[in-house]
Amino acid sequence: MASVTGPVREIQGRSLWQDARRRLFANKAAVSSMILLAIIATMSVVMPNVWPHQFDSVYIDRISCPPPDYLGMTALFGVQADVCPTAVGQGHLFGTDANGRDLFIRVMLGGRVSLAIGFVATLVALFIGVLYGATAGFLGGRIDNIMMRFVDVLYALPFIFFVIILMVVFGRNFILMFVAIGAVEWLTMARIVRGQTLSIRRKEFIEAAEAAGVSNSAIIRRHILPNVVGPVIVYVTLTVPAVILTESFLSFLGLGVQEPFTSWGVLISDGKDQMESYPWMLIFPAVFMVLTLFCFNFIGDGLRDALDPKDR
Repeated sequence: MASVTGPVREIQGRSLWQDARRRLFANKAAVSSMILLAIIATMSVVMPNVWPHQFDSVYIDRISCPPPDYLGMTALFGVQADVCPTAVGQGHLFGTDANGRDLFIRVMLGGRVSLAIGFVATLVALFIGVLYGATAGFLGGRIDNIMMRFVDVLYALPFIFFVIILMVVFGRNFILMFVAIGAVEWLTMARIVRGQTLSIRRKEFIEAAEAAGVSNSAIIRRHILPNVVGPVIVYVTLTVPAVILTESFLSFLGLGVQEPFTSWGVLISDGKDQMESYPWMLIFPAVFMVLTLFCFNFIGDGLRDALDPKDR
């Protein structure tokens, strides 16, 4: 009987992360959302630096001018094409606001501010919540009870009352938005991480690490945190739009970003007062905000499906 000779071909397997990435990029809604979100974020970062109009430049002769007619929106807005002849050819892509400022650049600046607050406050909540929840879940017992009762107490505090106190004590500050929102959003993150930690703290590899004399901090850092990263990533994609909505709500109430800076919440708050006469002041920032929120939610759904172990 002849023997088969020749090099043996090694079969390369896929890791769990490679498999999750393959499923994520197979999700058309998630991929389309990532592309659209990247476009919006890039425009928000780049446009305020290259646009010919400044976000705080006031044009007295162009107050409440509608968008140019080439957008096909003049008929929709119910505004006469010659209502603002001085703005024709001036490059106001989204028209101007009630103070005569270019609305396009203010929408872009508002996107920069809203996205910055969303990402930075989420990173703050991620850092505090993951460490706090992993520590509480791993130590367990009385320490876990004390730490989680502290979380329950913070949950019981009215968020708006907490923000007003910060505003009174420290004054209105842009950085204060990160502190105020991040100080609340980490609570849910801590609960999620604690629940995941409780489900794996008695696994064999954790007991083996304890038997080998590995310290508690090293176990949390090397074994607990890598095993909770999947649910955390999914929750982060849902936290960013929640933070953007929170900032928009605070700005809508006049407790957020102050003039001359702006955010989507501020623009929507200003636009709703002009909705009947000048609807473009509300439509454009609202469309950008809605698209961004949809993108984050579709990306979160895609990550949840990709990282779900039941689908592997």
